[in-house]
Amino acid sequence: MNRKTLVLPAVAGLLTPVLAACGGSGSGSKGGDAIVVGTTDRFTVTKDAPAPLDPAYAYDVGPWNLLRQTVQTLMAEPKGEGNPVPDAAESCGFTDSGSERYACKLRDGLTFANGDPVTAQDVKYSIERALRLKADTGVSSLLNTIDTIETQGDREVIFHLNTADATFPYKLSTPVAGIVNPKDYPKDSLRDGFHLDGSGPYTFQADVKDNAVVSVTFTKNPHYKGAVTVNNDKVVVRSFADADAMGAAIDKGDIDVMSRTMSPAQVQKLDAGNDQNVDLVEMPGLETRYLAFNTNAPTVKSKAVRQAMAQIINRGELVAKVYGTQAEPLYSLVPATVTGHSNSFFNTYGNPSAAKAKDLLTKAGITTPVKLTMHYTTDHYGSATKQEFEILQKQLNDSGLFDITIQGHPWSRFRPAEQKGQYDVYGMGWFPDFPDPDNFLAPFLDKGNFLGSPYSNSTIQHTLIPQSRRDANRLSAADSLTEIQNTVADDVPFLPLWQGKQYIAARDDITGVSYAVNSSSTLQLWELGRGVNG
Repeated sequence: MNRKTLVLPAVAGLLTPVLAACGGSGSGSKGGDAIVVGTTDRFTVTKDAPAPLDPAYAYDVGPWNLLRQTVQTLMAEPKGEGNPVPDAAESCGFTDSGSERYACKLRDGLTFANGDPVTAQDVKYSIERALRLKADTGVSSLLNTIDTIETQGDREVIFHLNTADATFPYKLSTPVAGIVNPKDYPKDSLRDGFHLDGSGPYTFQADVKDNAVVSVTFTKNPHYKGAVTVNNDKVVVRSFADADAMGAAIDKGDIDVMSRTMSPAQVQKLDAGNDQNVDLVEMPGLETRYLAFNTNAPTVKSKAVRQAMAQIINRGELVAKVYGTQAEPLYSLVPATVTGHSNSFFNTYGNPSAAKAKDLLTKAGITTPVKLTMHYTTDHYGSATKQEFEILQKQLNDSGLFDITIQGHPWSRFRPAEQKGQYDVYGMGWFPDFPDPDNFLAPFLDKGNFLGSPYSNSTIQHTLIPQSRRDANRLSAADSLTEIQNTVADDVPFLPLWQGKQYIAARDDITGVSYAVNSSSTLQLWELGRGVNG
């Protein structure tokens, strides 16, 4: 086994207007059978989520990793790191000094996979559709700085924004801004089921059993024109019940690649060199985990309760016992590797202290022990989640100030219940939509946030977030970003726990593995090829 560590430049540095054209797709390397990629992501149709793959609905790393292969966006994150580059667009950029007018020109001859032309009117239709449908996942909030969309001819699209938004190029690289064919996606309703069509690098075909995806076949789209080079003709993504089943499949040679989520034990085993035929690649990651609070719930309505939990939880112990070197303690919603990060929770609470927590509760007149149930998902973030919550439970209960019960639920039940406010305290993970500090704050704190959180701070929403978006130089936004993070540390609507590295493993004849996942956990299947070694 060969271990590789991919070192990428620091993320979320400077945003600059993108006006130059970008390269075409090319043919890439070919060879052999379809490359088979394993994942523990589960894709199901339920009453609460009947349209899991509609770009106007999907808002989770798993479905987005399917969408990004098929549904093209005007902009795209580049290979490696850096500012977004044109994809469906030939060029894009701000045309004013105030970052409120953004214009794009489509590539000439751009078509959907079925041969239908892609026009500026299709772009307008697609984005206005997502804003109109306003799905309860909160994904349309990514587009909430759009005021109006104007088209000029068949190739020019102009976005008029209601406020300055230097992050807008990144937002146009996310699947909610994906360009869909009006023939396939109705104007006033979601597209149910597992259908997916677009102008991206691949066409999509799902194998479905019992309302769940078993596997997806991605076949190279011969009509694709865009920013990436497609290095294979076909990729099959297979969904596994858990990391152990996925690991057994790569051991038997049934799959070529293991993507998210490998267990900590699997990473350690591969890192130890126990398999000479499989390479483990470690990459920088921006995945974070946190506790979220329903701040309207009687049990945690007093911020003293939430502050006491922040004062007790020992992140260092949690990480050491569950994830080892695969994660690091996190003291803000913004990860330590992102421009604008502030250790706000450590600055506010310092080292864990039950005595300080007791003082907070006593001053607020809170009777102890405080009885709470913490909820987690059993099948979405990996098998270590249960152990993580057992340690959190023990830390809080050992203080004598809390009486914590924990409950695990499958994601298909967990997510709808969380959205409906049925959990007082629950654990979530965040995989950024794009690597900018705004995307670790606004989705949680802005109006229409993806959690449906009742927490609202008018200064953050109406002053600090808009202020932080004005400058393309993200260093200039540091004061606003720091103030937001300090406010979160004081009010504790969310309690950050850790940020993780990310790993991908592949059999040694697979090439391009180091670029198959970027820092935002975006799966880039087009990077994979079959060669002599990885």
